Amino acid sequence: MEDYLLVTSELTKIYKDTTAVDRVNIHIKKGSIYGLIGKNGAGKTTIMKMIAGLATPTAGSFEYTGFQGSVNEAFSRIGSLIESPAIDPNLTAYNNIKIKCLAYGIGDKQYINNLLEIVGLPQTGKKKAGRFSLGQKQRLGIAMALVGDPDFLILDEPINGLDPQGIAEIRQMLSKLNQDRGITILISSHILEELSKLATDYAIIDNGRIVEESTSRELREKCRDKIAIKTPDASKAIPIIDGLGFADYSVVNDKTIHIFDRLSDITILNMELAKAQIPVESIGIESSDLEEYFLKVTGTVPGERSKG
Repeated sequence: MEDYLLVTSELTKIYKDTTAVDRVNIHIKKGSIYGLIGKNGAGKTTIMKMIAGLATPTAGSFEYTGFQGSVNEAFSRIGSLIESPAIDPNLTAYNNIKIKCLAYGIGDKQYINNLLEIVGLPQTGKKKAGRFSLGQKQRLGIAMALVGDPDFLILDEPINGLDPQGIAEIRQMLSKLNQDRGITILISSHILEELSKLATDYAIIDNGRIVEESTSRELREKCRDKIAIKTPDASKAIPIIDGLGFADYSVVNDKTIHIFDRLSDITILNMELAKAQIPVESIGIESSDLEEYFLKVTGTVPGERSKG
């Protein structure tokens, strides 16, 4: 059995007549970086609010199986940055963190300096947070989420609006927190290509429902170039595929086979299937990157913008 930190069961949130989150089941492993992928308005933030204790589910439940004690005790082991960071623009980075530390009973100056070092803000000095760049504000928000040394970090769109350098820096920092401190991270984004450089596991959400949950390896596998065969009975095609020496293939379902090696031999394969009188509904090379795959599984038209 997997060593899960968090499991949700049919988690649902309804606002008046709108179902924001619809019977969501996700499984977050201890030590993972779990990417929650979806368009703006898909339900990512609402899920995060519920599991952080900031919103009450309408139905369903969630369990922190990786923590001992009650749900409230589990909440004490969570750091979160959901929507905009709760930063006082008239205070320095140090003093913003200090206020959060005082609430946790932490009075060590070096503790604050260490957090500033971890998130890459050691040189901001007396500069007020209101004059920070977007990237600096995100870093400060993450530093404040780290107060109390949480085991689980929940981050809502932390790379949204950042330039490529800012995205790379946040990504490097989160990877270091995960590897060096063993912090499990849940991170949401609508940019699958960027998150794919960081996350170990994924859930793709669309209109409040989980479309797919998979590991990074499984997702990459689905995006590999492949020969895609559709036939009324896939089992009849397997002896032909084996006889031709194809080694890397997957039977997707009883009508679909994906072959990942020797793509140039597609014509030979088609001829041999025909000789064996195996009906082929379609055969061709399929190729997609991660963003194309995301658009495909969510049924989004390229260029389409979410209104939510």
